[in-house]
Amino acid sequence: MKAMRSKFFLWVLIATLTTMIVVNPAMAQAPEGPQGSQPQQGAPPSQQQPPAAPPQKPQDAGASISVEVPVVTLDVIAATNRGDLLTGLKKENFRVVDNGVAQTITSFGATDAPITMVVVMEFSARFYGFFAGYAKYWTDALFPNLKQKDWVALVTFDMKPRLEVDFTQNKDEVRNAVYHLYFPGFSESNVFDALLDTTERLKDVKGKKSILLIASGVDTFSKHTLDQTMKQLRQSDVTIFTVGLGKVFTNYLETHGYRGSSMEYLQAENQLKTFAQETGGYAWFPQFDGEIPGIFKDVTAFLRNQYSLSYTPSAGANDGKFHKVKVELVAPDGSPLSVTDQKGKKQKTVVYAREGYTAVKGGVGD
Repeated sequence: MKAMRSKFFLWVLIATLTTMIVVNPAMAQAPEGPQGSQPQQGAPPSQQQPPAAPPQKPQDAGASISVEVPVVTLDVIAATNRGDLLTGLKKENFRVVDNGVAQTITSFGATDAPITMVVVMEFSARFYGFFAGYAKYWTDALFPNLKQKDWVALVTFDMKPRLEVDFTQNKDEVRNAVYHLYFPGFSESNVFDALLDTTERLKDVKGKKSILLIASGVDTFSKHTLDQTMKQLRQSDVTIFTVGLGKVFTNYLETHGYRGSSMEYLQAENQLKTFAQETGGYAWFPQFDGEIPGIFKDVTAFLRNQYSLSYTPSAGANDGKFHKVKVELVAPDGSPLSVTDQKGKKQKTVVYAREGYTAVKGGVGD
């Protein structure tokens, strides 16, 4: 435990030193709202909210998923199994199956709207702040991958979630907030409550929105269960990307002589995978610091290279039930899409998309 305590204070020292970094003036002067009389895509209301008010929400930035019309719109990522993104695809390259029935894609296009992301960080005192230290240290590698028009907010959690920085285009504001997170509070990690609280805050944000969850995935004290959490996440239109802290922790324990069970962290890893898989995102479980820059580069690349697919369900659009959705890559003749690398070797393809949606009960006017 003394070694773990020493490691935490090392991260505190790193955090203190990094606050001395000079802020880029160009970033510090990034626009904080719409310019002129016409609203911009991804821009929050021009009226600034007082600190005690709910967080301001970016406006419409391209559709995600909606069934009240009834129209279902999905943000989709296409890649090879090696992680190479497939760009330049057309509507004819996608097939959508809703509850086992092929659908007609009525709208298609690349989603080029700015990123709207909430970074949700575990910042608790568990194990002398081990997870808090790593989450803080790793998060810093995200910001070089964000562009001026992207919107980002910061939420931390232990016993409860805290909105540290509301949506802003000033990345240095968020980065400095991360630097100034010094001492974790409670030794709890209520990841279920944090996710549900954040998705609820994002409920009225239209368009492409995502959560980047950096956590161990272990839940210690939440009011909600895993089943309740998954039920609500399936009803949301937020894509979740997860970066797990569990492997680096279990590796640390093993190298310091610990031979106990790691079942708790294996279960947590499965939970993080499920959060990502069912919302159309992706999960990473790094073991070394050197993996982090590439991971965050992938996160933003995924978001910048999504395709938007829309269709009207051919049956059961207003049945109030959960609809299983599958998106496949196909050639124009309907056969599986063939993709080769630079050496002409055939590559398997992968589609990342929300696995389904819950239809609205009853039709418009019923």
